[in-house]
Amino acid sequence: MRKHIGVGALALTAAIVLAGCSAGTAENDKSDEAGGGAELVIWTDAEREAAITEAAKAFEDETGAKVTLVQKNFEDLRNDFIAQVPTGEGPDITVGAHDWLGALVAAGVVDTIDLGDKASEFEQVALDAMTYDGQLYALPYSLETIALVQNVDLVGAEAPATWDDMIAKGLAAGTERPFVINTGGETGDGYTMYGLQTSFGAPVFVQDDTGSYTTEVGMGGANGEAFAQWLGANGKNGTGYISTTVDYDINNELFASGKAPYTIQGPWAISAFDGVNVAVNPIPSAGGQPAAPFVGVQGFYLSSKSKNALLAQEFLTNYLGTEDAQRALYEADPRIPAWTTLAEEVSSDPITAGFVASAKNGVPMPSIPEMGSVWDLWNAAQAQIINGSDPVSTWNTMVADLEKTLKG
Repeated sequence: MRKHIGVGALALTAAIVLAGCSAGTAENDKSDEAGGGAELVIWTDAEREAAITEAAKAFEDETGAKVTLVQKNFEDLRNDFIAQVPTGEGPDITVGAHDWLGALVAAGVVDTIDLGDKASEFEQVALDAMTYDGQLYALPYSLETIALVQNVDLVGAEAPATWDDMIAKGLAAGTERPFVINTGGETGDGYTMYGLQTSFGAPVFVQDDTGSYTTEVGMGGANGEAFAQWLGANGKNGTGYISTTVDYDINNELFASGKAPYTIQGPWAISAFDGVNVAVNPIPSAGGQPAAPFVGVQGFYLSSKSKNALLAQEFLTNYLGTEDAQRALYEADPRIPAWTTLAEEVSSDPITAGFVASAKNGVPMPSIPEMGSVWDLWNAAQAQIINGSDPVSTWNTMVADLEKTLKG
């Protein structure tokens, strides 16, 4: 790990020492007796613990502070953080997903951070994902998204320019289907379909000038209706290219067996295509605008109740916010890096490069609490339209019901 000691770190260390000397509480006296210095508590999961340990060791060596890592199940982190931070028992920093942000802000358990010049080192979509009401709340480190996956032996590696181009090439391949996509079966899957939806200019929520999501539903109007009509035209009563008989497993089986030369999937599914010569490209546009799939981001949050907020900010910015630390995190848990030069480096692998390219086109999945009200209505409307319901009326009913729900 490269050393980062400098004026800022030395000044911070001096401030910590002075604070420790001037404090008169029994708690601080006890800390001094135990070796002095402040302590940072960081929550992590098993996958990232070793990588964070490297940065923590450098931080301890250079500041004299202590870093304690607490390993937890990732599934427990958000609820435990919300429950324990207000009691003073929570950590100073926790790893977490960006779509927790709205709930964390609403609970008052996270603080803003300032990356300064370091912000330019990160992919913009990663910073946008960790931004709420124009304020940055976490240091990002990884991205994930979906992309077009294609069977090179059947349709080549070239990215299709549009949906129609892709379908034409798929039909020419002579396979059972030209394309397959997971609809969650009868449930509907707005997440997987989102890149195609945004190509019609129909985002789930409108973003403001800072990249933050507003609570204004963006799926209504002529653009949303156009997507709904396209969805119906490719459903049961149309081409049949999109079907609610296809869930996640069936989708992967159809592609892996060569019965469909194209699918839309995430990097987590690539192992299911073992033996298939695949290429990964951005999702083609169906509606004339760029296809912008959801991007998920993971990073590190700062507790609003941290007793050592300056120290925690220093650790995030100058110890986790470095290429060395970001590389260690990537090697521990290989997700697309949010650090731009590292993302470019790992893009030497063509499959990774395809997902990186798709992520650059993408948008953060909304982290506002209102997103929780969207999924059931949205998924169900898509499934109904695919199955033959009137596209425009079904879609507009969904939008109206969602707007009514959001108004309470």
